[in-house]
Amino acid sequence: MKNFWEKLPKPFFCLAPMADVTDAAFRRIITKYGKPDVLWTEFVSADGLTSKGREILKDNLIYSKKEKPIVAQLFSSNPTKMRQAAKYVASLGFDGIDINMGCPDRSVEGQGAGAAMMKSMEKAGEIIEAVKDGIRDSGKQISISVKTRVGYNKSQLEEWIPFLLSQKIDALTIHARTRKEMSKVPAKWDYVKRVVEIRNEMKVTTKIIGNGDVVDIDDGRRKWKETGCDGIMIGRGIFGNPFLFASLHKNKNVLSKSEGRDFLTKRLKVMLEHTKLFEKLLGKHRNFAVMKKHYKAYVNGFPACEGRDGAKELRMKLMETKNAKEVEKIVKEFLQKTK
Repeated sequence: MKNFWEKLPKPFFCLAPMADVTDAAFRRIITKYGKPDVLWTEFVSADGLTSKGREILKDNLIYSKKEKPIVAQLFSSNPTKMRQAAKYVASLGFDGIDINMGCPDRSVEGQGAGAAMMKSMEKAGEIIEAVKDGIRDSGKQISISVKTRVGYNKSQLEEWIPFLLSQKIDALTIHARTRKEMSKVPAKWDYVKRVVEIRNEMKVTTKIIGNGDVVDIDDGRRKWKETGCDGIMIGRGIFGNPFLFASLHKNKNVLSKSEGRDFLTKRLKVMLEHTKLFEKLLGKHRNFAVMKKHYKAYVNGFPACEGRDGAKELRMKLMETKNAKEVEKIVKEFLQKTK
């Protein structure tokens, strides 16, 4: 499956890796109601996977066959641990390993990983080689990719991108902002266009994936045409909308807000299904509070239902829940009131 990227449509669509969001439960819900072409896990600490804490981190690497192709994302600044973790992850049957070289989280950067990788091409190169070695150690043949930003404090495209593309990676995801910009300014897709130009000038076959402020599939296709990239990655646009990728598939019922109560009812039922799945798959090690950010998104922007707008009250009640049983009771009561 090393070359699974070659078999994807153009443009292909990916679900971005997001901490405490794209866990096993959420991905199964997305896969059921509108699967993207490629799924990513949350980022996982390679250092953690090579420590006694591996048992807890294993929850981050649960996946179902229906989610394939699926890529596991790792982060570390320690080549030895990255190699060991890559060997382990490859043995689990993932289709690829992605290296996080763009996360601005302070705890990640404090380890010299994530966005801090952009400060040292030498270290970044060592980490990429470590992943390749780990994959070889596993006896598997899977892809290797990198997700990064356009630079740390300013654009480093003309140095950073040629370096990464020279590493013989299969795919490169570009978040069209610097680390300094975080997500506080609009993504600049001209950067993605330039990355494509650099790739073409270098005559390498690495797939280029654009990321940043993509609101839906139509918006993604517009950005694809404007930049010439191969794929589009969507992150925040998925919040509260498990049907986002449904239009990629034929004969899929894509609900919209204009459908009023049907939209409201189905979204709440999916939210409840998501909650039960979270409890079943991850309840042993994950705090139930992780689901609260999803509740805000699921309930956000509800259409008026026969003149009633109880979204605020519903959100407040959901924020107080401690388990799936309580959520189910609240959802049933809400739907009964809005009939």
